Amino acid sequence: MISENGTYMIAEVGINHNGDLDKALEMIRQAKQAGCDAVKFQKRTVEIVYTAEELARARENVFGPTNGDLKRGLEFGRAEYDAIDRTARDLQIDWFASPWDEPSVDFLMAYETPYIKIASAMVTDRQFLEYCAAAGRPLLVSTGMSDLGMIRRSVDIIEKAGGQIACLYHCTSTYPTLDEEINLLGIKTLQKAFPHLEIGFSGHEQGILPSICAATLGACSVERHVTLDRSDWGSDQKASLEMAEMAELVGKVRRFEVVRGDGVLRFYEDEKPIAEKLRRNDTLSAA
Repeated sequence: MISENGTYMIAEVGINHNGDLDKALEMIRQAKQAGCDAVKFQKRTVEIVYTAEELARARENVFGPTNGDLKRGLEFGRAEYDAIDRTARDLQIDWFASPWDEPSVDFLMAYETPYIKIASAMVTDRQFLEYCAAAGRPLLVSTGMSDLGMIRRSVDIIEKAGGQIACLYHCTSTYPTLDEEINLLGIKTLQKAFPHLEIGFSGHEQGILPSICAATLGACSVERHVTLDRSDWGSDQKASLEMAEMAELVGKVRRFEVVRGDGVLRFYEDEKPIAEKLRRNDTLSAA
């Protein structure tokens, strides 16, 4: 179970490394220091995910004059992922990634990661879902841009193909997400609809309060985009937590796990001297 040792906290690096391996490795180190259980990346085969016209579109960026220059510049290859794998193993933090195409699934399967993450953008692609299910690795599945009927169909496709869903994530795919669109009670809806699955929360909101609330509503895992600097360039930076905020989020979720308790009402030993001091009579204890 993904929640075996408490709420599974994921720092999504995504493409916030901006194509800089040193920055990516520093994000792994800081995620570990923040108390996260895992870091997540994204993997694309650029020529499959984007059309030739889209790649040729003019777009001035740090890598060149076209959108293709940007997309290729943001992608890591084998050497970079080997370094990511070594760093994560040395630090004893899980890592995995969201593949956006079938060759990227094959690429990631070369590493002994605990999960494959299916991004919200891919959750309606039957061929891709079946391919991931056939890979044989436990799947984490985000559900942004989907209503309950769409989610049911996605889960059904994966399970009929023999896939194991380790966690299904309530998610809204806007960046940053407005408070009125976070809809945390969607966690309860998914718990009721899929009682055999663990339900998590993948958030893109500003601040940490909704993610803490997600844990209190029973999310077994919380995923948040992270960045070293929210003012850095890139499409996901503004919807990301800086590392100090991620550390605060993890700390508050860990405290919640303690204060939640087990629900058994008991007379604590530490209360007994207080009871002796404050109670006028005790006519119930011997009853």
